[in-house]
Amino acid sequence: MSSLRGIQQPELSKKLYKLIKTENHAIGAYESAGRETHSIATQLSEWGESTDDDGVSEVSDKLAVLLAEIADQEDLFAQNLEDSRGVLKQIRNTESSVQPSRNQKAKIQDEIQKLKYKEPESTKLPILEQELVRAEAQSLVAEAQLTNVTRQRFKEAYDLRTAAMIERAEKQILLATQARRVLNLLDDTPIVPGEERQHFAGSQQAQSFLNDAETGLRGWSSSVEPVHMNSKGLGTNAMPDSTVGETLDSPSSATMSTAQQRIEDRERAQEHGTDDVVPTATYA
Repeated sequence: MSSLRGIQQPELSKKLYKLIKTENHAIGAYESAGRETHSIATQLSEWGESTDDDGVSEVSDKLAVLLAEIADQEDLFAQNLEDSRGVLKQIRNTESSVQPSRNQKAKIQDEIQKLKYKEPESTKLPILEQELVRAEAQSLVAEAQLTNVTRQRFKEAYDLRTAAMIERAEKQILLATQARRVLNLLDDTPIVPGEERQHFAGSQQAQSFLNDAETGLRGWSSSVEPVHMNSKGLGTNAMPDSTVGETLDSPSSATMSTAQQRIEDRERAQEHGTDDVVPTATYA
């Protein structure tokens, strides 16, 4: 069914739909890595115990604890990626909502061109031209909303994602550093046949390294460089607070005037044999 949903997505949102879907696969992979690492930690501890070597048993057990904590960090990272992915969905939903206004405007433009060619004196032309002004105004609102939402949510989504990447990396470095300290407690000096290994004397130190890791995780705090947001003044209509009340279904008079001017500019450009629209005024 997921492939069918992809086919049904509006053209404008297909690329982001695909990205979000791929991101979901990546999140699943991180969750799977977390589960597998937990399993590896358990197996490592069990293997160490079976060696009948008190040093290997003690060190492998402490390493297993740290590996299990690293596995938990994979789960946390996956959750943070899901939060980022959820923000991207807001862009996708806005893209999907904008597509109909684009389609409607294109449809009316097509009808007008056909009518001008077949029946240039038709009484339907003024009606269609008025409909085009409204469709153009609605399109202006929709495109402004799309631009605002896209920029705001894009920054927000990847702010979350990159912060999560840094958190995961810093915590894994912290845990791996303590794991290497534990590993250094194991004496691997070769022995000769018949020589007895000395009893492992690093149990207390190994536990101290684990305690340091736990303290480090509890005391960890984010120190990432902030991503600055200038979109705090964005209203519920996904436009600046100064446009409160203006919606897709209810464009303001200023937007209607701008739409009318845009259409006139477009027609003038077509008369001069160019598709480039040269504005004759500065639009508010």
